[in-house]
Amino acid sequence: MDGRYKSHLEYKASGIEWVDLIPSHWKKANLRWTSNIYSGGTPSKTVEEYWENGTVPWLNSGEVNQGIITHASTYITEDAYRNSSAKWIPKKALVMALAGQGKTKGMVAQLAIGATCNQSMAAIIPNNISDSKYLFWWLTSNYQNIRNMAGGDLRDGLNLELLGSISYPDPPENEKKVISNFLEHETAKIDALIEKQKQLIQLLKEKRQAVINHAVTKGLNPKAKMRNSGIEWLGNIPEHWDVSKVKRVVEMAGRIGYRGYTVDDIVDEGDGAIVLSPSNINDRGFSLEKKVFLSWDKYFESPEIMLEPGDIILVKTSWSFGKVAVVSEIHSPMTINPQMVLLKKHKFDSRYISHFLTIDALQARIFMINTGSYMPTMTQENIGELPIFVPPKSEAIEIANFIQERCIKFNALLDMQDSFIELLQERRIALISAAVTGKIDVRDWGVPQASSTNKEVTA
Repeated sequence: MDGRYKSHLEYKASGIEWVDLIPSHWKKANLRWTSNIYSGGTPSKTVEEYWENGTVPWLNSGEVNQGIITHASTYITEDAYRNSSAKWIPKKALVMALAGQGKTKGMVAQLAIGATCNQSMAAIIPNNISDSKYLFWWLTSNYQNIRNMAGGDLRDGLNLELLGSISYPDPPENEKKVISNFLEHETAKIDALIEKQKQLIQLLKEKRQAVINHAVTKGLNPKAKMRNSGIEWLGNIPEHWDVSKVKRVVEMAGRIGYRGYTVDDIVDEGDGAIVLSPSNINDRGFSLEKKVFLSWDKYFESPEIMLEPGDIILVKTSWSFGKVAVVSEIHSPMTINPQMVLLKKHKFDSRYISHFLTIDALQARIFMINTGSYMPTMTQENIGELPIFVPPKSEAIEIANFIQERCIKFNALLDMQDSFIELLQERRIALISAAVTGKIDVRDWGVPQASSTNKEVTA
């Protein structure tokens, strides 16, 4: 840490797996002996009245993302609570996700309310409830270590036995409180900076999209004469442009149902072609950060969906339906999965077509033609009926080049903001770790008088 913080005068071996040294006056403790740890439960889903007009907060593992849990997304009835394995967790206690999607497993939160939880969460109630906040910071600082206890990023879940085995540095009570207050104050300042950067990122993305919206609907010549496009929600267009439909400017192809595939057709790299999914499109376009490979037999079974340079991929079935991107270069054989549709043999620049499909007005239209009852989806027929403005071929290229140049500049600014956020997050993690392991001595710290930050869970 930087020179703003002093260290303790004497240290000793911690006897704790995740930290080498601790201040000499600190002790070692273990969650098994200092806390009551238990998992939750789920009332029967077949008894509908358990889940109607409930008053008892019931948490699922995703709610640990709140950090401090102030409300529940679901409430169960008193009868559901009494007739299930759900257990009451008092206010100020901690809850940890034993399992969950993505990064959820191993995350910890503190309750600002009393609640119950499902069986994929563990309640951690310190014998001295005032220790909760300090333990919250210790567990937060060891998030990855805790995940690694149960297979890291694999699907293996944590269990109560593993949580009970966690040891931690145990400062005197008054020092725990100062450490907790110090971290509450300092992380709040860092979080505020991160939030400002996220707002700036959102603004940059909106400006980038505004550039695209204007370029593909109004052109680059501000003096061009305009005419009514005939489509109310798209407005006027340059008078020398045409209005057409997607099906008239591209050929569409999707994976035919009887040529679908199963998990058995997924192979290792080198044993098949890349199969593209919605995860291969991000807010900057096409991405091969994630690769899944489909057997050669399945690849060659559907030649109509083999990708060629300049092809457009569009998500037609997914929570991210409507996302679109151009695949400019093909270095390995590629095909698409059933969630995608391929737009090929375009009559003018595919980059322009792809950009047009991203404009706000058309994305709103795509949302309206959703035909899925659960998973959002749209048919190829509906995609084909979407309108598109058609400038002269040379002008479409000019517009696509202009957008590409502007997006490079916007993306460079976005990269700078992402890097700054990453630095702030690293700073946050390092500060928490230094405080809870005693690398810095904050016993003399006090809240600056000008500050009014207070995120403590009050009684």
